[in-house]
Amino acid sequence: MNFLFVSADAALITDLAWQVHREGHDVRYYIEAERDKEIGDGFVPKTDDWRAEVEWADVTVFDDIWVGSDIGTGALAQELREEGHAVVGGTPNTDRLEEDRGYAMDVLESHGVNTVEQRVFHDFDEGIEYVRRNRAPYVIKPLGEVQNVKRLLYVGNEDDGSDVVEVLRAYKQAWGHRMKGFQLQRKVEGVEIAVCGFFNGETFVDPVNFNFEHKKLFPGNIGPSTGEMGTSMFWAGRNRLFEETLGRLEPWLAEEGYVGSIDINCIVNEHGIYPLEFTPRFGYPTITLQEESFESSTAQFFYDLAHGNDPELSVHGGYQIAVRIVLPPFPFTDEKTYDENSRNAAVVFETDSREGVHIEDAKLVDGQWRAAGESGIPLVVTGKGETMQEARKRAYDRVDDIVIPNLYYRDDIGERWVDGDGDRLLAWGYLGPAGE
Repeated sequence: MNFLFVSADAALITDLAWQVHREGHDVRYYIEAERDKEIGDGFVPKTDDWRAEVEWADVTVFDDIWVGSDIGTGALAQELREEGHAVVGGTPNTDRLEEDRGYAMDVLESHGVNTVEQRVFHDFDEGIEYVRRNRAPYVIKPLGEVQNVKRLLYVGNEDDGSDVVEVLRAYKQAWGHRMKGFQLQRKVEGVEIAVCGFFNGETFVDPVNFNFEHKKLFPGNIGPSTGEMGTSMFWAGRNRLFEETLGRLEPWLAEEGYVGSIDINCIVNEHGIYPLEFTPRFGYPTITLQEESFESSTAQFFYDLAHGNDPELSVHGGYQIAVRIVLPPFPFTDEKTYDENSRNAAVVFETDSREGVHIEDAKLVDGQWRAAGESGIPLVVTGKGETMQEARKRAYDRVDDIVIPNLYYRDDIGERWVDGDGDRLLAWGYLGPAGE
């Protein structure tokens, strides 16, 4: 089969394209951003003009919600579908779930899903005054262009919201020219878990994926937000957690014609499920870990998904974790630091096995794996096991066999499950069948 992969900045699907290529299919991979065009070199065949390859492709796969400065991939995917092409990608409205947090909450509420109290502001002073009148801990979530600057997400700690007020004042001075809006979301305590399903244009594929993000840079969930430093996960059926969140959006997604992965991150406690935000696209490194846990063909799965078939998906039945291996100055941007410490860094393996080792921002030069691009995230290392502890051991044993000067990573991925998150979810009844 012929697969065309289209990426804004190569963050999400390089390894997926490589996997499909290794399964024996023809692949062409397009990367929009000039700084990232070398990512995947030597691993995956490339193209400089993705539109010229659409007629050739049996399946076109978009990764992010943007390609180019102002074109949403949902609009592109919808256009190609209307022309009769098989596409993994969103729609303008599903793109909006991530771009416009207020709209996302409206969609959830209109389908009977509980939501956290939240308000969107486009004026810092109005937001500050709102917190002063409604004293409570809040989460600040930037909107629009700067929402991808993950370190700007701030989770309040003070019961009266005083720290949120001070942070908003600081953002007004430092980011007021770029942060055109922000959401204030009431902070909720509990277990953070994401519900992720693959949708084929009509219905969700069984089984469903449940994953736990580790967004802070340092172990113990300390330091700047990074997007993600690792993921732990498992697969299950349509349990209560799914049915009371993504399951209620199934008719809406079918009406939209959405095809691909969609994820809703939630806080869960004994009182209820509270969705926080959508990822209506592949997540990273979630897609890498999902791909690692597939026990059936990856290419056939995405072919069937794009063509509206019911894929026969077989997955690992235990637990899985993924660890991102990063280099300086990640998660920050500093060209001099990157040039001196990380650019073209060689990846040295102390074993012949590459099992569980996946590429993110990497290239292959004369048989040598090297860091590529500008982000400093060359690899994702995974592990599977019948227990979370076993999955952790396998992943970190593989990490120990990798040598890159200056590498760093979190060594606590999956510990939250072991330390009690799993027990709490079971005790609260969210992992059993819906209705129990």
